[in-house]
Amino acid sequence: MKYNMEKELDWGNLSFGYIPTDYNVRCYYRDGKWGEIEVSSSETVTMHIAATSLHYGQEIFEGLKAFRGKDGKVRVFRLEENAKRIIESAKGIMMAPVPVELFTEMVKKVVKLNERFVPPYGSGASLYIRPLEIGMSAQVGVKPATEYLFLILVTPVGPYFKEGFKPTNICIMREFDRVAPKGTGRWKVGGNYAASLDAGERAHSLGYSAVLYLDPKEKKYIDECGPANFFAIKGGKYITPASESILPSITNNSLMQLARDMGIEVEQRHIPLEELAEIDEAAACGTAAVASPVAEIDDIDTGVKYVVSKDGKPGPVVTALYNKLRGIQLGEEEDIHNWNTIID
Repeated sequence: MKYNMEKELDWGNLSFGYIPTDYNVRCYYRDGKWGEIEVSSSETVTMHIAATSLHYGQEIFEGLKAFRGKDGKVRVFRLEENAKRIIESAKGIMMAPVPVELFTEMVKKVVKLNERFVPPYGSGASLYIRPLEIGMSAQVGVKPATEYLFLILVTPVGPYFKEGFKPTNICIMREFDRVAPKGTGRWKVGGNYAASLDAGERAHSLGYSAVLYLDPKEKKYIDECGPANFFAIKGGKYITPASESILPSITNNSLMQLARDMGIEVEQRHIPLEELAEIDEAAACGTAAVASPVAEIDDIDTGVKYVVSKDGKPGPVVTALYNKLRGIQLGEEEDIHNWNTIID
């Protein structure tokens, strides 16, 4: 199903879901090398029933966005960082890494081909870009594939959290671990997200927007916040967890740089659970949400409630960082770090 854009898409009220677009782009790895870029209008992939992605989880992905700026130009945010991160994910589970140049060319191509789906400036929506690599070889033995498919699809999306930039409540559950110590947490592997579904759905049923996981080894320190990184403002400092189990968030890294630009000291370190009683502001951050402010953190197991937002509003530092990052993405703020790639 293809859309008549003007009649069918309500740009200001898009959900964070899948909407068909005109094209996706694909490239196959065979005989030890990547082939030519292919343009497809099909929404399906044909694969062998014994493909390693289906049986042994050889599947990695990325998420990034394209924005239409105030000047009408289309910008993709921090494209090369996603290219570098998917290489690390590929190495982590023995897949063929996609060269940065190929990744970059395919992102530019798929955005250009689907430019009519980049939401208009001021709508609050964006074009979500989903690169995906999967093992294609037919194998029954547990070993890496020799053939891979790398594809990129795009779809226009609204805010990840339907509440928008408003504080939400999150919860701590010790019953669940997102990943294992020394496991796949630092790579963007589909299985990490499968492991979080039960906890996430349980949290939603209790009225929380996400689960704030504790470290999987000792259950003493703050880890990730559902599908996002966690950061807090404490005594004028930006603090965020340091752990081998946490996916290095490009958004978090960007916010840390912006905090430094603003003269805010940044600390990446272990954050003991008890320290939540001392924080002034907090947020979950990632590509999908940018920064989602936290109102309250409820420890379901102990009954302790950490009230972060006393007035139910986002804190001043989180708000400033959010506005600055969004301004850069939309071309409203000077891009002094050259984070944007303009699609022309």
